[in-house]
Amino acid sequence: MQDKQERRKLRVGVIFGGRSGEHEVSLMSARSVMNALDTEKYEVVPLGITRSGRWIRGDVMKALVTGDETAVQPAAILPDRRGETASAAAGFDLIFPVLHGPYGEDGTVQGLLQLAGLPYVGAGVAGSAVGMDKALFKSVMQAHDIPVLPWRLLLSSQWQAAREQILTELAEQFTYPIFTKPANLGSSVGISKCRDRASLAAGLDEAARYDRRLVVEQGIDGRELEVAVLGNEEPVASVVGEIRPRREFYDYVAKYISDDSELIIPADLPPAVAEEARTLGLRAYRAIDCAGLGRVDLLLDKADGRLYLNEINTMPGFTAISMYPKLWEASGLSYAALLDRLIELALERHTAQLELETTVTAVTDIEN
Repeated sequence: MQDKQERRKLRVGVIFGGRSGEHEVSLMSARSVMNALDTEKYEVVPLGITRSGRWIRGDVMKALVTGDETAVQPAAILPDRRGETASAAAGFDLIFPVLHGPYGEDGTVQGLLQLAGLPYVGAGVAGSAVGMDKALFKSVMQAHDIPVLPWRLLLSSQWQAAREQILTELAEQFTYPIFTKPANLGSSVGISKCRDRASLAAGLDEAARYDRRLVVEQGIDGRELEVAVLGNEEPVASVVGEIRPRREFYDYVAKYISDDSELIIPADLPPAVAEEARTLGLRAYRAIDCAGLGRVDLLLDKADGRLYLNEINTMPGFTAISMYPKLWEASGLSYAALLDRLIELALERHTAQLELETTVTAVTDIEN
């Protein structure tokens, strides 16, 4: 058997940055991932996407943080099944798209990688797209009899055309507090907890800054639970964690800036409730055909003990204070081992896809 030093390193392209409102979160996640990848196993190649959508390579982190692009070159992943970059004719063995939000976690980059024939970490096009769109996700959950809180989808154009009418309708349909959210964004960007008519209007305006599709959702007095899921065809769930934010809810500041939220791992739950949360997490994961990884967020109603599926993140945060790696660490899988497993799953899924037929043999002659 070859020594570890003699084995060829896997060339892993780590994509980060991007055009979404979660650009900074992506930088934080990517820094943690690249620092943790075993350099004896992997040759790590940073690939950046600027806020304007330009792809770069070189000293990517410095360029994206400071705006100094003197040490970067243009880069591209071409849909020619080689994954070559514009500045070097050396292909990648695998891509780790550490991208959060639209233009990265929503199936767009996954589609590009699929066309290029490159293995990549995480869900495919469909799973990524449905996981990102809160309205589509909730519809799929309802189709699979997975409980979600009452909700409604609005278009920004509808909101702007009939503001007072919609506010009245929402007050009749829901009880305060009410949450307003952009349908396609993560990290709690653009989300508001509304306690009256004025804050509801402000919340819808805030959500409309980020998306043309707005989700309105019933708020409850609930405990915020999270389950980390890992795998492809046979996914497994971590222990259940709980977040107790000091702020109004677990918003962007609580997730990535402040360290005053209380993260309880494992959550103090009766065994039956913890098992139900894990089961719901796995059901949701399978329902959208997720792959590789996903962090499932649930709400436990303090009044009646009912569990509700909130959302799934198909590329959850990987920062030092992110729940996904913390949940797996508590389940016995270290950060570095988790990254190894994600890479294994990506390669396994790609190999399985290559075994599928892509042409159809004609069984009858076709006359011209």
